[in-house]
Amino acid sequence: MMSRFQKRVGFSFTTVALLFFNAAATAAPLKLVLTGSSTMAPLVSEIAKRFEAKNPDIRVDVQSGGSSRGMSDVRSGMADIGMVSRGLKAEEGDLVPHTIAIDVVGMIIHKKNPVVALTHQQILDIFTGKITNWKAVGGEDRKITVVNKAEGRSTLEIFLSYFKLNNRDIRAQVVVGENQQGIKSVAGNLGAIGYVSLGAAEFEEKNGTAIRLLPLSSLPASAENVRSGKFPMARPLNLITKGTNSDVGRRFIQYSQSSEVRDLVQAQFLFSPQP
Repeated sequence: MMSRFQKRVGFSFTTVALLFFNAAATAAPLKLVLTGSSTMAPLVSEIAKRFEAKNPDIRVDVQSGGSSRGMSDVRSGMADIGMVSRGLKAEEGDLVPHTIAIDVVGMIIHKKNPVVALTHQQILDIFTGKITNWKAVGGEDRKITVVNKAEGRSTLEIFLSYFKLNNRDIRAQVVVGENQQGIKSVAGNLGAIGYVSLGAAEFEEKNGTAIRLLPLSSLPASAENVRSGKFPMARPLNLITKGTNSDVGRRFIQYSQSSEVRDLVQAQFLFSPQP
């Protein structure tokens, strides 16, 4: 039975509770789920933080697990957007790629090494142990120190894919993890050769570190050649969707491709698709 007060105000306490519940539900933040490439996860996580700061009503959940997971989750509806650190294949035409960055690898040698270029085959022969002295490729009589990357590194994946090698084929004297370890290993050894993210190498070379980038397939390792698609040891980092994406998803993708996050891309030693 309603009290005099309830009759006077015209609705019950139950009605008030329902109104309060509905208001709370309406105020609950929207959620966007992204899964996939572990290479992309650090960059996308930073973009997500900035996107959330600009859109307090949206929460972005970024989960790694590999490019295959990203594609599978988007197809099944488990994720709104996938992260795939390669171009899509012909048989993956049901998915739409949105490139947010380019991951590029450059070959480096010591700054004082007189060798100015190596052919594709020469690099193959050096890393597989068929050539062990710089004299064989026009350099000084000095033993070659091959610096390779540890398993799980994206730079290793790109290098192996480009040169069509298995990691077990490489005869390395030094194995490193981070780009900075690779740069330090080469800068500290006149006979060393390695490969690192091109952005990291460019930064260190410009700031006086004793390394030098080698051209690849006669092309200088430059941002211009990367963005034109000419530089060969590179791969696109894509956000992928299936069919019509939500308004929130479209907004996040547009933001991820905008100039507002270019500094985040560069901080990861990646290249923006646009200059």
